[in-house]
Amino acid sequence: AQTLSVRTMINRVFERFEEGAIALLLFVMTVLTFVQAVLRYGFNSGLTWALEATGYMFGWLIFLDISYGIKKGSHIGVDVLVKKLPVGGPRLVGLNVVLLCLVYTALMLYGAWRYVSTMQILGVTAEDIPVPRWILLLAIPLGLFMVLGRLSESAWLVLSGRLTGMKLADEASCIGQAESSDRYLRLDRIISAAEI
Repeated sequence: AQTLSVRTMINRVFERFEEGAIALLLFVMTVLTFVQAVLRYGFNSGLTWALEATGYMFGWLIFLDISYGIKKGSHIGVDVLVKKLPVGGPRLVGLNVVLLCLVYTALMLYGAWRYVSTMQILGVTAEDIPVPRWILLLAIPLGLFMVLGRLSESAWLVLSGRLTGMKLADEASCIGQAESSDRYLRLDRIISAAEI
């Protein structure tokens, strides 16, 4: 039996936690929206807090998914020009992209932390849920902190030569059997694929 490193085990636990939280939020949002629709249209009643709760859960879902999308490489990237650069060029561009994303995320995290802190100081509660708003808004700094971690991991992978840039989903769709570099902007293949 192969033993796992502590770092690998922590990564797996954290990833499972992320996946579980995302799945749970989707499930609860779906059930709550369904129950609200049945109550409203079937019984002319409803839960006054359901819409607000769903909105906050959607916010949590978004901020968790940003980080998870970076991990899985599901954010779309347009790299047509980057792929045409000479050797070493894509890695340099990738490193600059990751560093710019780190700076932007750090600025957003700072702003989010100040915003949530202000909500805590003011003691503002949610409109329909008897919970302090700052607790519900913790998704913003928490999610951005997770993004900062994922981007730091990407920066390390680029610096160590294991990645040439951020792991992103390809913007090109598969048309035919040719290499992806031969498929870009081939109008004849695009039209033939659309006719199927």
